[in-house]
Amino acid sequence: MNTTRTAVVTGAARGIGAGVAKRLAADGLSVAVIDLDEEACKPVVEEIEAAGGRALAVGVDVADEPGVQGAVDRIARELGAPTVLVNNAGITRDNLLFKMTADDWDAVMNVHLRGSFLMTRAVQGHMTEAGWGRIVNLSSTSALGNRGQANYSAAKAGIQGFTKTLAIELGRFGVTANAIAPGFIETEMTAETARRIGMTFDEFKAAAATQIPVARTGRPEDIAHAVSFFAGEGAGFVSGQVLYVAGGPQD
Repeated sequence: MNTTRTAVVTGAARGIGAGVAKRLAADGLSVAVIDLDEEACKPVVEEIEAAGGRALAVGVDVADEPGVQGAVDRIARELGAPTVLVNNAGITRDNLLFKMTADDWDAVMNVHLRGSFLMTRAVQGHMTEAGWGRIVNLSSTSALGNRGQANYSAAKAGIQGFTKTLAIELGRFGVTANAIAPGFIETEMTAETARRIGMTFDEFKAAAATQIPVARTGRPEDIAHAVSFFAGEGAGFVSGQVLYVAGGPQD
């Protein structure tokens, strides 16, 4: 891959996003590491730089329209015009429907859907100008429905429809758009779920693994491998797809 290409990864201070940022840097891309807190991005940037890569820490709320445009302008200026975008930023506000507040709903929709829309709209001009681009959006197996996640499930299903529409609209400009739907991945988010239900993380992972055909839970690098494929030259004829990376088939 051309080493001058620049990738943007949102929600990249930790978890899946950090794993993806480090993998894309290892693939030879310059990487903008985006998260709410710029300071929190710096350890990932330092790790990339220590390995010989180029990276930039950027603090921005992906749901903030002027903030997103300013961040993308800064990335283009300091790293180079971005032609790879990974929309990974996400939050959970889990609750059963009758307990879920409008704020719980709006918060999840704003980060996942509004954030992905704003980031993609801001970056796509650089892609179409270059005649080449790769958009990878993070969905989830929860898109198929998950108790206590009406907001998250709806947002992650929405990501899939958004992705397919991007593929249709942007394909003639040399831009592909695909989605990855992870299953159980070992991150701070799943560790927090374990704490909330009163289990140790090891217990939680062991219980989850019994329901997964490959008999283990996923790791951020499992998702990073899939992103690396979609972001590469070889995936130019793959667009509008949803890849479930979940250790087994999904309904």
